[in-house]
Amino acid sequence: MRHIVIIGNGISGITAARHIRKRSDDRITVVSGESDHFYSRTALMYIYMGHMRYAHTKPYEDHFWAKNGIDLVRGWVERVDTTSRELELSDGRWITWDVLLVASGSRSNLFGWPGQDLRGVQGLYGLQDLERMERDTTGVRQAVVVGGGLIGVELAEMLHSRGIHVTFLVREPRFWGRVLPEAGSHLIERHLREHGIDLRLGTGLQELVDDGTGRVKAVRTTNREEFPAGFVGIGVGVSPNIGFLQGSGVSTDRGVLVNGFLETNVRDVYAAGDCAQLQAHPEPGRPAIEAVWYTGRMMGEAVARTITGERTAYDPGPWFNSAKFFDIEYQTYGRVPAILDEGHDAHTWEHPDGRRSLHLVWEKASRRFLGVNALGVRLRHEVFDAWLRQGASIDAVVAGLERAHFDPEFHRRYVRDLAQSFMPVVP
Repeated sequence: MRHIVIIGNGISGITAARHIRKRSDDRITVVSGESDHFYSRTALMYIYMGHMRYAHTKPYEDHFWAKNGIDLVRGWVERVDTTSRELELSDGRWITWDVLLVASGSRSNLFGWPGQDLRGVQGLYGLQDLERMERDTTGVRQAVVVGGGLIGVELAEMLHSRGIHVTFLVREPRFWGRVLPEAGSHLIERHLREHGIDLRLGTGLQELVDDGTGRVKAVRTTNREEFPAGFVGIGVGVSPNIGFLQGSGVSTDRGVLVNGFLETNVRDVYAAGDCAQLQAHPEPGRPAIEAVWYTGRMMGEAVARTITGERTAYDPGPWFNSAKFFDIEYQTYGRVPAILDEGHDAHTWEHPDGRRSLHLVWEKASRRFLGVNALGVRLRHEVFDAWLRQGASIDAVVAGLERAHFDPEFHRRYVRDLAQSFMPVVP
């Protein structure tokens, strides 16, 4: 019987543990310093906002793990020795392994700003971050959020829900400009401001100001402005949490380097989830590191098959993702670049209420559909996934939008309006 050790109890590590157990009688140990049990990381904001309790974020009862023969060890991994096949925890304990899966996730980015270590300055990734935020926002009336991505929006909404005034600093000239086309950026900008968020575009963080007790009291920006802040949320992305692999012999770059089977350069050592960096992605144009819930789940299942003898490549299929900007839902399927590529065409439809839009992209010559962004409109995943896999034409997609709708608010008139707005660009 082999001892399979998994570092990390997030979606990748736990999915792998569950599928390994279904397929083998090997001994399984999951190591995590963050929490005793697996929980939904995406639900952290709803705990803070009072919509959920921590217990509600755990998909499995606490007895599930012992019942299924999955041992849980609470502790932070300090280093990994691939020669002796051991890992050391920060408290001095050692664990031996026959097979190792690194599923250690990410950590919030910080860029060396003066004052970034002050109390009340933090990112939001794990349970400890939520606990700090709960403590450090008590009694706070003004806050600053830095970074114009999804984490930044979550932080802004969380703080806003408690009546805290939020100044939102975005370094780029438009919101999420590296991801959203221009019309989508502007729709979200309007929406944030309508919710009372003081959105400052083209404004970066310069330094954080100490109140004299080791706590933040204000921020200074690259525009030489100063904003009072009893709390500063940092939402400038995440990076793979792999520092403990230094000196292990496992090849790393920004993340743990893996092939298409999630194998590293060291035999019987694998990586999956946020910390894995694919040396060649099966879907051209996608990033080598994908810090997304569903890809982590798919990696976990694929690597479990490989570990248990059925060597299985990671194949995520067409890209999709979803998020929320306060109460506007965002979905994307396929390839939708922020700036249109040569040889491609696009069309944007926006509802007169300014809260709903669809942005479609296709190849000019072949008219093959490439992708869609939806804001405030729910779409059926299985329909768009099939269109992308089949290489459907943009004309077929527009004609079939009625069966792709999912939201009862997406009435027929929306479909008709979109189709009519599309007609002038059809040759």
